[in-house]
Amino acid sequence: MFKVVPTQNQTPTTKHFLFMFVSTKIHSISMQIPEFPNLIHYAIPFFVITVILEVLLTVKVKMDNYKYKDAAASITMGLGNVAIGLFTKGAVLVVFYFIYNLFHVFEISFAWWAWILILFAEDFMYYWNHRIAHQSRLFWASHVVHHSSKEYNLSTALRQTWSGSFYTFIFWIPLVLIGFHPVLILVQMSISLIYQYWIHTEMIDKLPKWFEAVFNTPSHHRVHHATNPQYLDRNHAGIFIIWDKLFGTFEPEVEKPVYGLVKNIETFNPVKIAFLEWFYMFKDAFTSRISLVNRIKYVLKPPGWRHDGTGILSTDMRKEWEEKQQSEM
Repeated sequence: MFKVVPTQNQTPTTKHFLFMFVSTKIHSISMQIPEFPNLIHYAIPFFVITVILEVLLTVKVKMDNYKYKDAAASITMGLGNVAIGLFTKGAVLVVFYFIYNLFHVFEISFAWWAWILILFAEDFMYYWNHRIAHQSRLFWASHVVHHSSKEYNLSTALRQTWSGSFYTFIFWIPLVLIGFHPVLILVQMSISLIYQYWIHTEMIDKLPKWFEAVFNTPSHHRVHHATNPQYLDRNHAGIFIIWDKLFGTFEPEVEKPVYGLVKNIETFNPVKIAFLEWFYMFKDAFTSRISLVNRIKYVLKPPGWRHDGTGILSTDMRKEWEEKQQSEM
């Protein structure tokens, strides 16, 4: 463990500690760290080309009206996310290095087998991050951005949070403690995000059964974005749909999905899209005459929760749907 020992005439400041810790410990790591490009930045031209192609196919083949204002809002959210990520990814890397240098169980190198391990391990952590983002308003406040479009196309994939990268990285800290190198984790997180881009489309129906059984697909992810009661809070997968099947959150696509939120925000303003749920959450928590416990619950409980019992949760809507289905049998 790294320690700063002051001399008689010098007391270390936080600035001294961080500088000495990062400069000394990062360079003292024995394993060879390969150079990796910023994959998201390299993928941007591909995103642009495929969005344009989808627009052409939607208008010419399906004869639907492409919602350009919605797409513009989504792309703006994506550009904002990338710009903010220039800072937050560096900050997250420093935090990961800090934890990694303090303690990790195993010394996992950049060998080929490590990439297979991190593929599944990172996807497992993504599943739980994503699932909790639907079950706790603190995380929903940033994730709701991605669900705020009533459309489902490739531009929707670019509708990303401006606030989530400041705190949702905590879900990946266990990987650091296990011994996965911080760079390895961040690279795989980018790979996962890029994989999920292509599944945001209605142009692909269903893929071969073996692929649908293992991987997240457009069909599976359409369910996730839908507001149909039976589809709410289902299919949280990143790359592998197996986690949903293992933990009871899988739902196949049967009924045509209706996209958006249970209560849509009806705006294309990027700033409102980014922060409206944060405003509503803090308004509920701090402007009502309620106990401290209930204020905390407004932050931690699921979206829709109300201290007076009048709130309707997604689980309530699904239960009502299930009871209706049973009564009709």
